[in-house]
Amino acid sequence: MLRLGAGRGCGLLLRGLAGAQLGAQSRGLGLSLSRGTVVVERWWKVPLSKEGCPPRLHPRRHRIYRLVEDTKNQPKGELEVILTQSVDNLGSRGDIVSVKKSLARNKLLLEGQAVYASPENKKMFEEEIKLREEGKLERLQTQSGEKTVQFLRSCRLEVGMKNNVKWELNNEIVARHFLKNLNVFVTPHVVKLPDEPITRWGEYWCEVTVNGLDTVRVPMSVVNFMRPKTKRYKYWLAQQAAQAASKG
Repeated sequence: MLRLGAGRGCGLLLRGLAGAQLGAQSRGLGLSLSRGTVVVERWWKVPLSKEGCPPRLHPRRHRIYRLVEDTKNQPKGELEVILTQSVDNLGSRGDIVSVKKSLARNKLLLEGQAVYASPENKKMFEEEIKLREEGKLERLQTQSGEKTVQFLRSCRLEVGMKNNVKWELNNEIVARHFLKNLNVFVTPHVVKLPDEPITRWGEYWCEVTVNGLDTVRVPMSVVNFMRPKTKRYKYWLAQQAAQAASKG
């Protein structure tokens, strides 16, 4: 009876161990614990012993250790990569950037948006940039230029002109209203207006070339100029409204 019971217990134990091993094998790698190296040293040095004799260890003192290095809990550094295309908030093609290792390995390198900043890759992109500067390769739009193009495509410009004088719209006036109304600095020589002179109010368009590469057509409304109201005038209007409300 004792032997049978012992055999049954051993069988249950073996089946339990086999099930645990199968469960461990079926787990994903993401659930497994990460391994690292921990380097420690004794706080108290062990005295030298005679040749052929084991070292004499103190029962308590020589069991105290201090940490030298822990590779598992080290702060994660950044990885230097070279962008192969324009990436939002990072840069454009050929820029060398330092990003988190997780971002570089899980997104940029995996999707082909960047390559490792090895000496060979750096030399290759330096030659490419040199050829673009010489005009042998097509120039690429910068990241800020791409953002400017996207912003202009969603904008509408309003230009205010007076009605008591004769006027004709020109590039300088349009560039000034870009900065005033849209907070975008545009030089006059990159602005193109319709061939016919604009001397009346109405709906028109203007074209803006960004960095000499992309041209965006921006809708433009030429309206009657309204002088901005001063603080004193706004205060007077508020007083009049308050008096009218109190009388009513």
